[in-house]
Amino acid sequence: MADDTEIKFEEALTRLEAVVNRLESGELPLEESLRLFEEGVHLTKVCTHRLEEAERRITILLKNERGEYQEAPFEGDKG
Repeated sequence: MADDTEIKFEEALTRLEAVVNRLESGELPLEESLRLFEEGVHLTKVCTHRLEEAERRITILLKNERGEYQEAPFEGDKG
């Protein structure tokens, strides 16, 4: 698997979907199932990290009183 700093969200998600499909087949030996499960947990963390990075980079355009747009940082749910 690629280094975490190099793997893109879409690649991690596609691989995670493949892992889940293989696990759901129920036809794998225990050791292979455990290895895939561990990989799936890792990929989930990668996807979560990439989504958090994207959220931090989002800016929202707000109209001020004069009808002009200005950028403001995204303030997602803090809960």
